[in-house]
Amino acid sequence: MGDRPRELAAAVESIGRQADVEPEVLVVANGADVPAPSGAGVLRLADNAGIPAGRNAGVRHTTGDIVFFLDDDACYADEGLASAVVAAFAAAPDLGIVSLRLRDPATGRTERRHIPRLGRSDPDRSSDVTTFLGGASAVRRKVFEDVGGFPDEFFYSHEETDLAWRALDAGWRIEYRADLEVLHPAQRPQRHDEYHRRSSRNRVWLARRRLPWVVAAIYVAVWSVISTLRSGSPAAARDVWRGIGEGLRADPGARVPMRWRTVWRMTMLGRPPII
Repeated sequence: MGDRPRELAAAVESIGRQADVEPEVLVVANGADVPAPSGAGVLRLADNAGIPAGRNAGVRHTTGDIVFFLDDDACYADEGLASAVVAAFAAAPDLGIVSLRLRDPATGRTERRHIPRLGRSDPDRSSDVTTFLGGASAVRRKVFEDVGGFPDEFFYSHEETDLAWRALDAGWRIEYRADLEVLHPAQRPQRHDEYHRRSSRNRVWLARRRLPWVVAAIYVAVWSVISTLRSGSPAAARDVWRGIGEGLRADPGARVPMRWRTVWRMTMLGRPPII
C-alpha cells in the first residue's frame, strides 16, 4: 500500500465518523512511505511483509477488544457500523468474527466472490459462514489469543480462511452481516502479480495445515480442477500448477488438522471443506 493517499484518507475519515465508539486507528505502512492521515497513527514496516503479517503487526500494536480490518481503498458506508458490530459481539459471546458486506460504490453491486457462501447466494441475507473477508471485517481479540493470527507465510490469499478454520475448530462462530456495508471498488484479484501461483500454493498449504488427510486430498484435487478451469489462459493455468507444486513441496508450517466435528459443522453450514 502507499499509492492511494486519497482513498486512504477517505478510509480513515469514515472511521472517524463512526458514532458511539472511540476508535483507536492505526495505518500499517507495509514497506511503504505513508504520511500519517489526520486522526490515525502509522506503524511503519521496513519491508512489505505481506497482507497477513501486516495485519498481525497492527493487532500487536493496538489494544481494543474488537479489531476492525479495513483495506486502504475502502470506507464504511454508515456511521453506525462500528457500534452495530460492537453490539453484535456483546450480544453473542460465541461470536468470534464478523464479515462485512462489500458494495461497489459505482454500481451498487456486491460481487458474488465477496459473499462467503457457496452458490448464487443472496447478498442481502445474513448468516453464519465458514470464512470471511479480511479487508472488511471485525475480529474479537480473544480469537487471536485463542487460535493465533493470520499465517504470515501466506503473504497474500486465503490467510482469512486459515484463521477462520482455526476459529471454527475452537468453537467460535463467524457471521456475514449483509446489513453492515463497506464501500469498495470491484476489482479482479488477478490484477495482483503472481495471483494464480500464490492462490494455488496457499490452498494446498491450507489443506496440509488444517484438514484431515482424506479431506485434504479431496480439497486439493477439487480446487486444482476449479482453478485450472477458471485461470483463463494457458499461462495462468501454468501458474496454477506451479503454485500447486510449490504447495506440495514447501513447508506449510505447523500441521494442526481440524476435528471431524468441525468438518461436520462446516458441512451443516453449507460449505464442506472440500470446496
